[in-house]
Amino acid sequence: MIEPLSLLTAFLLGLFGSSHCLVMCGGIAAAIGSNAGTQRVRVTLLFNAGRILSYSIAGLIVASAGLWLQSQHQWLMLVLRTLAALMLILMGLYIARWSLMLTRIEQLGQGIWKYLQPLTRRFMQSPRAIDRLWLGMLWGWLPCGLIYSTLSWVAANGQPLLGAAAMFAFGLGTLPALFASTLAANVLTPFLSNNRVRQVAGGLLIGFGLWTAASVWLLS
Repeated sequence: MIEPLSLLTAFLLGLFGSSHCLVMCGGIAAAIGSNAGTQRVRVTLLFNAGRILSYSIAGLIVASAGLWLQSQHQWLMLVLRTLAALMLILMGLYIARWSLMLTRIEQLGQGIWKYLQPLTRRFMQSPRAIDRLWLGMLWGWLPCGLIYSTLSWVAANGQPLLGAAAMFAFGLGTLPALFASTLAANVLTPFLSNNRVRQVAGGLLIGFGLWTAASVWLLS
């Protein structure tokens, strides 16, 4: 069940994973800001609103799938929650730079992304500010281990509306870093790229993943 504390956890997952977000999305965010002129704030908000909307839609979809699995057999949910715990641990290892195994999982989404990426160029070149919303929505489907980890955790809860809310909270957690990279490129990069910060954030994610795994098998 996703409770307020879990929504806070989703927000912190996005916040602590912001260094990864800067690698994946920081470049396009900075480019949007540099090309927007006096509309920087507006296009930044539109881009990030589109991105977070896509995260919320994905949360709704995977949580619905989790609910369906739960209706089929209870042991399927145990498997799903164990997978969620493993993904969180891998994400923690990735953020701390102790293991890059998660990058292999990111490659699973390349099949869909190759069809969406050409559309991003169209909206990127458009002079209309509203097209930054559509660009953000497309960019929300960029293959990303951090998103996959959070979605697996959301799916394990099996509650569609609250799954969408959790991914919305996750998106808000990623917002400070990407907003700063758009309006003032690299303001947060030195902090989020600091080895100590990455290791602390990674350690917290690993701890949460281990706690999730323990709750699956000890409390179920």
